[in-house]
Order: sequence, then C-alpha cells, then structure tokens
Amino acid sequence: MPSVKWSREELIIAFNLYCKTPFGKIHIHNPEIIALSKILGRTPSAVSWKLANFARLDPGLKERKIAGASHGSKMDVEIWNEFNKNWNRLAFESERLLAEMTGKSIESTSNLDIVDLPKAGKERESIVKVRVNQSFFRKSVLAAYDFQCCITGLEITELLNASHIIPWSKDEDNRVNPRNGLCLNVIHDRAFDRGFLTITPDFVVKVSRAVKIKNMSNAAQDFLFRYDGVEIKKPSRFLPDEKFLKYHNRNVFRV
Repeated sequence: MPSVKWSREELIIAFNLYCKTPFGKIHIHNPEIIALSKILGRTPSAVSWKLANFARLDPGLKERKIAGASHGSKMDVEIWNEFNKNWNRLAFESERLLAEMTGKSIESTSNLDIVDLPKAGKERESIVKVRVNQSFFRKSVLAAYDFQCCITGLEITELLNASHIIPWSKDEDNRVNPRNGLCLNVIHDRAFDRGFLTITPDFVVKVSRAVKIKNMSNAAQDFLFRYDGVEIKKPSRFLPDEKFLKYHNRNVFRV
C-alpha cells in the first residue's frame, strides 16, 4: 500500500518536534515520537523517518559529518526554509497547529502558566504568542545541546537557560532562532547577559577584564576563570551564527 503524502501542516508540526528532539533520540521508541504518530494517524516509524529527513538538511549535523535519512521530499526543504526565514511566525504556527490537531488550547500544549494571563482579548493573545515562542526557543536550544550547559556540561535541566546571543530586545527577527541561542547554566547565563563573559566566533569562552581587575575569590576562580580560554561544547544542530557571536563580542561583552 503506497504511503500517504505528508501535508504542509503535518510537516510543520513534525519540524516542531524535530527542533525539540536531540538527534540521538530520533527513533521509534521515543515517547514523544509515538505520541505525535498517534495525533497524525501515522506510524512511529514514519514520524521518526520524517524527522531524520529533516536532519539531512541540518548544517550543524553536516559539519559533524552526520547524515540524516536520504530521499526526503521537496516539501521538506520548503518547510526547512520557511522556518529559517521566519522563526517567529513558524514557531508559533507549529504550536497552533499542534493545539488544533489535539483539540486542546495552545496554552495547554505549550505548558504555559496561565495564572497571571489577562482574560480573552488582544492583550492575552499577544502575551500568549510571546510565551509560546519563548517556550519553543528554550526547548529547541536545550535539545540542540543535549540538555547540557555548553561551558560546564551541567545537565540539571532546572538549572539551564536558553541564552540569547543577541539580546531579545535588540533583534526581533531572531528572538526565536535557535542559532541565536546557547545552553548555559544560570550563573554563566547571567554573566553572559551582563557581558562578563562571551563566546568568541571560534567557540571559545572569554572572560572580561572588568572581572579580572577585581580581587578574585575562590568562588570567582571556580565559576569564571577556570573556563577562560576553554572551547564550548558545540550543539548537535543549530550551530550559533558567527554574526550573532560577533555582535555579542562587540556590543555586550565588557572588554
């Protein structure tokens, strides 16, 4: 029996899961792949294979000489390009489509805290969209780094942040772009945000002289200076964009 052609909506939802799934967990036994297969009315094998089709297009995997599945469709490429041209719009659309297919609210499928949300209306819609995209960004960045801090290797998810390289307020177009993200523990996230450390375009940690001129405690040595000059753990996908790292080095880092 011939396979049923994937629709655009199905591919957008599948790409959403691709972004949130570490490469090593793209297989038929992954509970999230099984769950999506039930929603789409397809087999876990078909969903897993589709995610592997997307992997063949991933520059980060190509750099590591890791190949995804071959013989993907033309529409796979189109969806890949759509996301990469407008992450803000496609990330939200993928979450909206998933909510529609499951018959749940987008707040529910995105696991949003709705306690402080205003009642129905444009203000609520605007806040929900921002939070949905923030959630997508976090999940995509952490998955790209296999849920490990790229500086220390810390793997306690509750202590990890998806850090924007170009700050959220400075580049609206790349707020949800995973290539504008780093997985950092909460301490190094704050140091990165405040410009006390940066990641150079060749993926090396650089600590600011603004910190070095102060009297160093053992804690400062342990948390900061031991990593000065250390190469970060690169993600399996969505390698940080060189121009984003250059921006942080020039405009955020305290030389």
